[in-house]
Amino acid sequence: MAAYFIPSRIHPTAEQTDLQTATQPVVLGEANAGAAKTTTLALRIAESLARNVEPARILALAFTPEARDVLRQRLLDIGVPWDTVNQLDILTIEDLAMRTLEQLEGEPLKLTLQPRRLKTHVWRAIDAVAAQYAGRPGSRYAELDLRKSEIAVSGYLDTLLRLKARMALQGEHDDDPVEAAEVAGEPLTDYLVALAYETIRLDGAEQAQFRTRFDPTYDLARMLRREPGCAQGFPRYRVIVCDELHDMNEASFVIVEALIRATGAFFTGVGDKHQVIHDQLGASHDYLDFRFRHAFPALRSYPLTTTYRHGPHLTLAIDALMDNRGSSGVPDHTEIRQLHYDTAEECAQRVVEAIKAWKKDKHRLEQCAVLMRDRHQSIALENALIEAGIGYRVPVMKGYMQREEILFLRGVLAITLDDLRAVPSYEVRTAIVEALAAFAGMEAAAGFEKVKHDIAKEPSLLPGFFRGHLGGDALADADTAFADVMRYLAEVAPDSPAGEVLAEVCRRMDVAVVAKRVYVNPYAASVAARSIDGFVAMARKSGLGLAAFWKKINAAEVFASRKREKDFVHLDCVADVKGQEFGHVIMPYLEVNEFPNPLVPARTERNLFYVGVSRTRQRLTLLSPTEAERRSGFLRQMQIAAVAPKADQALRQLEDKVREERPVRLYLTARYEDREEVRQLGAQFDTVRKQWYIDAGLDTGPFQRWL
Repeated sequence: MAAYFIPSRIHPTAEQTDLQTATQPVVLGEANAGAAKTTTLALRIAESLARNVEPARILALAFTPEARDVLRQRLLDIGVPWDTVNQLDILTIEDLAMRTLEQLEGEPLKLTLQPRRLKTHVWRAIDAVAAQYAGRPGSRYAELDLRKSEIAVSGYLDTLLRLKARMALQGEHDDDPVEAAEVAGEPLTDYLVALAYETIRLDGAEQAQFRTRFDPTYDLARMLRREPGCAQGFPRYRVIVCDELHDMNEASFVIVEALIRATGAFFTGVGDKHQVIHDQLGASHDYLDFRFRHAFPALRSYPLTTTYRHGPHLTLAIDALMDNRGSSGVPDHTEIRQLHYDTAEECAQRVVEAIKAWKKDKHRLEQCAVLMRDRHQSIALENALIEAGIGYRVPVMKGYMQREEILFLRGVLAITLDDLRAVPSYEVRTAIVEALAAFAGMEAAAGFEKVKHDIAKEPSLLPGFFRGHLGGDALADADTAFADVMRYLAEVAPDSPAGEVLAEVCRRMDVAVVAKRVYVNPYAASVAARSIDGFVAMARKSGLGLAAFWKKINAAEVFASRKREKDFVHLDCVADVKGQEFGHVIMPYLEVNEFPNPLVPARTERNLFYVGVSRTRQRLTLLSPTEAERRSGFLRQMQIAAVAPKADQALRQLEDKVREERPVRLYLTARYEDREEVRQLGAQFDTVRKQWYIDAGLDTGPFQRWL
């Protein structure tokens, strides 16, 4: 079917046009990375506008505010006027849930986002679980691990989010929490705290007493399951589109399915099954296949295989990796550089060299991203960047010196040297006290909050507090591992080798075991343990005494925390940059047991690697060990050398195609008062872009003053 809407600035592929003009009630676009998913949805919306669908009856959904804003921009990019875009409903699913709940409940909906208030609710839930289950002799609940540290609270909230996303808090095992926790794949302690938290939040009834992030989505999904008729309250949309379907979970699917059925709207969703990386939050490729197809048997799928992000050389290498079929619409050679290293520090130096080469080639640093598999890898990388004077940002993950396991070791140094005051940030000082308490096994009593802030205000209180209150009232008689560490540190001189002291602290604490207790989740515990190992190795390599090492890391923190508007590189984990793109992507530590991580399902790891390599436009730098047997298997699967001849040919064909392409329409600058004249000359009016145009084959002579 011929398209009514002709966009500006782009030439849609046949695949995009097929999806733009599809007539089936439910349509899915199965896309590759960079295949202009969002632009294709924008074309679908613009086509509906061109076919006289009122803007107010079109809903565009996304999963994040960033994706929502990108969709709005893509509509403007293809030529939809700003005032028309402003009339569309362009929302996140959370936005839609909040708006719907406000209408159903008849009052404004406010979210509780302050960590302090959320922590209070979690503490109440922990107390409720302790009162109901803890201490029962011979009970299955005898080994509950109920802690109130900041790390524990964060872990409970993460568990709660996973359970709500999967709609796994209520089900057929409600009468047996032990079995329900096993089915949900969560520790029993975390599951019971989640149930108690929800009881508090709902006050034993169905009306929420407070809500935080994702609660509106979850509450609306629960309501739709319990009372399907409330879906009739949705606005009468005629067209609905949804971006990034690979991030869909059960709660959002319940809402979208109910929305389609209640409104009878034409629905179009796009996603990339290979970008499913948030398994724990309920994301699954099933939604792009089985779930939608089962709910809507007449569904029609359309492929979007042409990427507009990178050239054929990377596209064909990605196809080999993913056993996929794709093509590139970019007539450029995307470089793939492979570098090798023997040690973690050497890998970090190779990263610095790659960044300098990018800058030497007259590119902006802000377009360069170093993407890691896990946060523990950033220790060597951050230190190398600092030593090279290269500014960096860590937009999502914390820099290594702000992570709990490293804050604990920094606390050990602060106690030994009695110098917490050297940490300039009040917030970091409080975090150090909290981390010390968590790793030492200290319960967060009601008065601890005040003590924590008192120490941050008056750092000289730190050594006395921990020496006197952890492990018993009398440190000399206490038999805890942390008390043993405190006794050891009391005898350590300020010029003692920092690496040896920290290694001895870790040995006495058995930090790998402590990390499992603190983080519970085996994967999170393993990352924390590796992070600690990296920090100790850094201290050893420095050759500095405690006092000199303490001064060095505090100065490094000041450098790393500077606010930068330009001349910085991005440093982040692959999982946190999905949906973004960069001119140059550098992926370090591509080795066995690092990427892929053996604790994560193989398919998820491959998807994650795919997300990383597909973020780049111009250059991809891959760093792996010198020894071939230590290299990540993903590099071999890309078949970079083998696909190069075919990529060269594809690039030549693209270059020829660009030279041959001509615009389908020529748009005019005719004003309102010129309308009759241009119409008589043969011009036509584009109702979506609100501009006069002529077909490319028409003689342009009479229209010169408007071209």
